[in-house]
Amino acid sequence: MRKYGFGVDIGGTTCKVGLFEAAGALVEKWEIPTDTREGGKNILPDVAASLKGKMEEKKIGKDEIEGIGVGIPGPVQPDGSVPLCVNLGWKDKNVPEELGKLMDGILVKAGNDANVAALGEMWQGGGKGCKSLVMVTLGTGVGGGIIIDEKIVAGANGAGGEIGHITVNPHETIPCNCGRKGCLEQYCSATGITRLAKEALSEGHEASVLDHAKEVSAKAVFDAYKGQDPLAGQVVGKFARILGKALSNIACVADPEVFVIGGGVSKAGDVLLEAVGKCFQEAAFPSCAGIKFALASLGNDAGMYGCVKLVLENS
Repeated sequence: MRKYGFGVDIGGTTCKVGLFEAAGALVEKWEIPTDTREGGKNILPDVAASLKGKMEEKKIGKDEIEGIGVGIPGPVQPDGSVPLCVNLGWKDKNVPEELGKLMDGILVKAGNDANVAALGEMWQGGGKGCKSLVMVTLGTGVGGGIIIDEKIVAGANGAGGEIGHITVNPHETIPCNCGRKGCLEQYCSATGITRLAKEALSEGHEASVLDHAKEVSAKAVFDAYKGQDPLAGQVVGKFARILGKALSNIACVADPEVFVIGGGVSKAGDVLLEAVGKCFQEAAFPSCAGIKFALASLGNDAGMYGCVKLVLENS
């Protein structure tokens, strides 16, 4: 195995770049702007220039680089090609081929950003020591990634791990951002929790600190829950039942060793794991009831770690 690898997590605004030792230690990280003008034609050349600049600065030769892993905010085909990525302006982009040429033949692999984040958490984060996990990202939406035997499960259409769009309420009348109705992220994302709280506040209820909150948010709900506020308890209870039951269904298919919970909502900490874990156990198939729950620990760096793991996985 060669000494180093690069992880490049491309976002709509910035590209997070990391230089790693092959054993997993992060040597240095930095960011460059994502130039999405003119169909994003400058993104990969800009990445290549940044990587070459770092290699020159650190006096690292091409023969010391195991490879470059790239995370993409959209579906990625098994060969690393990207049919369409609206956030970057890309259409029919072969990332490994194009970046590989720009980097003089260094191995390049690409994956969906949520999937590589899950791979990163398995390798060096909340799922370290496990070979199979499901990562659940609770942010503005609900994202996910499935890792089985240390391999990303991307699916035939690159949609593996899109757990936020599991239907959990067939009676929902309000559309999800995906256009369907009753998706998990309509209730268990940060915006979903806010929605549940506002619905509870609009009904008859005991006095609650949320009645006087400057902003009703997922954080405010969990802060109130930690203070044993009854209405917050009602909201968190509904959130936990929905998410716990959804994860019990996922467990019947993926049977992971651990569910790793990340995203902004996960900052609520152990109380979130306890609430969801209890509801999961009540709904789980008996053989899956012992699956562990853990908090993600790599934060915004998870994608970079997972990108590097992509190119190290066969080393």
